[in-house]
Amino acid sequence: MSHALSRRQVIKLGGATLVLAGAPAAAFAAAIVQADIVVYGATSAGIVAAVQARRMGRTAVVIEPGSHVGGLTTGGLGATDSGTKESIGGIAGEFYRRVHAKYAGTPVTPTSPGRFTFEPHVARAVFDDLIAEAAVPLYFGMRLSQVLRNGQTITEIVTENGQVFRAPMFIDASYEGDLMDRAGVSWTAGRESNAAYGETINGVQLRDKHQFTLPVSPYRVAGDPASGLLPGISATVAPNGTADSRIQAYNFRMCLTQATSKIPFPQPSGYNAADYELLLRYIQAGYNGPFFTTHSVGGGKTDSNNNGAFSTDHIGANYSYPTASYATRDVIAAEHRRYQQGLMWFLANDSRLPATIRANTASWGLAADEFTSTGGWPPQLYIREARRMVSAYVMAERDCRGTVKAADPVGLASYTMDSHNCQRVVVNGLVKNEGDVQIGVPGPYPISYRSIVPSGNQCTNLLVPVCLSASHIAYGSIRMEPVFMILAQSAATAAILATAQGVPVQQLSYATLAARLRQDGQILQWPPVNPGEVILDNAAAAGVTRAGTWMRSTSIAGFYGPDYEHDNNTAKGVNRLRFTPSLPAAGSYTVYLRWTAHANRATNVPVDIVHSGGITNRTVNQQSNGGQWVSVGTYTFTGGTAGSVLVRTENTNGFVVADAVRFVPSP
Repeated sequence: MSHALSRRQVIKLGGATLVLAGAPAAAFAAAIVQADIVVYGATSAGIVAAVQARRMGRTAVVIEPGSHVGGLTTGGLGATDSGTKESIGGIAGEFYRRVHAKYAGTPVTPTSPGRFTFEPHVARAVFDDLIAEAAVPLYFGMRLSQVLRNGQTITEIVTENGQVFRAPMFIDASYEGDLMDRAGVSWTAGRESNAAYGETINGVQLRDKHQFTLPVSPYRVAGDPASGLLPGISATVAPNGTADSRIQAYNFRMCLTQATSKIPFPQPSGYNAADYELLLRYIQAGYNGPFFTTHSVGGGKTDSNNNGAFSTDHIGANYSYPTASYATRDVIAAEHRRYQQGLMWFLANDSRLPATIRANTASWGLAADEFTSTGGWPPQLYIREARRMVSAYVMAERDCRGTVKAADPVGLASYTMDSHNCQRVVVNGLVKNEGDVQIGVPGPYPISYRSIVPSGNQCTNLLVPVCLSASHIAYGSIRMEPVFMILAQSAATAAILATAQGVPVQQLSYATLAARLRQDGQILQWPPVNPGEVILDNAAAAGVTRAGTWMRSTSIAGFYGPDYEHDNNTAKGVNRLRFTPSLPAAGSYTVYLRWTAHANRATNVPVDIVHSGGITNRTVNQQSNGGQWVSVGTYTFTGGTAGSVLVRTENTNGFVVADAVRFVPSP
């Protein structure tokens, strides 16, 4: 996987020296590099961490065991899994504004809109700009050999080619957590039981998403158990919620196009049509697709991902990856590439498939102007999960659902609790997938500072923003590229402040850290606080009155607080719910209403805003704009509890939702 440079290259950028170092040991024997921070991993997180350090006036170097820059953000994941985009602050938010500016051909500003779909080469250009502007040195082909410590303090890193890196602070920004492991920090891999952290969707999960919907035999001879199982299928499955060491599946995020310049899907060396026997049987049973996603990212290109029961995820082929050697990981990545290239070739060419499937697949191909050094194939395997640190605070399902909120946030996450399938099993004589979970979260939630630093008795000068301390299912929500960038900026900030104070990262004053994070544009709570703002949730102990019968629910994501309420589409005109906030001062306030959207919601919900000038009647459509604060106007209010918002149900044409109101004082 590594394409190391054959010699040292020196490039002058902004008056600083950028050193790109390759792998040959002879060229770097006994070389020593000293910096304020050494960052391991040139992922999106690694680049952001180094840029933040440089912006704070400190030196930082990024060492990368391979040759790719930007991780998944530049490796094919052009349809960003972003959750609530407005909760993405700091350099992460700037990155997406810079992407927009690249496409618009305009300068980036703090008020520029963000763009969250993009071609890989555009993302790489944005990172190149950030690296050049900050004069961040990047060292490629730097595979760890030794991590030396003095007690609980890392003193230096030695790479396989003899290069030595020294710093008072280190950041592990890799997807695998190798530096964390070599530093003696506790970690886990696989899935905890539900009982471990009081969760409900961890461990084994036999569910119906990305599942075989038609009967498919798992046996070598279809329908004959005596013939044995096809490769990669387990004979039994443990009960739901049971712990195991299995890892959610990996794949490559392909950048496809239907342009005439497309590269046809190659038949890989070692292709074996038998690897796709389950898919053939599924198609013969009547399945017609889709077989992969075609999310548009611009330029007539896609971010193509796994979709369905048998797709680009190579289920079960990655179990040894988290702890494997670099060489073995290269083999595993090559096997994933062989499998996925073979899948695409199979779908486009195998004569046993319907002509429509072959023609539709063959209409797509690899984008010729992306990943040109690897024939249009992404250079970065999607490592959805590997090692996860175990520290003083383990992010868990309760954090994602908002029932517990960390008191020391260093960023927000907001994406669905998402795990891809982990294994194939036999259930009642048929093949089933196991492990896929897709459960929404109410909204952005805080990530604890303690979850990105090791326990104090293990390592005092290391931060881990990617392989952070989280349960399997919580990590499934946190593990998004924007969040990794957010946490990396916070990690670099903490490293610099701890160095300046001369304290271990565990003893850094959180108040000091939070103040600097906010100064640099990080968003630490949701919704962002405006002076004098008041939010009243349906679950509040005071200020909410009801008429009729309202039902509590969490079934549709996007609600504020622990739940929302609905009228069950009954007792129209009888069911009413009034929010009466206590406003701190008289003045003009913009009033926002929140609900969860669904096709069964009413499109004509009447809302009465009681203000100092009287009552204003508004109507909202709850089939759209779910999970957002939707303005219903700006009004003048007296202080205290004279004002209110009434959600009514008269003559409504569907379910009516009451979730929360927000009063924001006008400037």
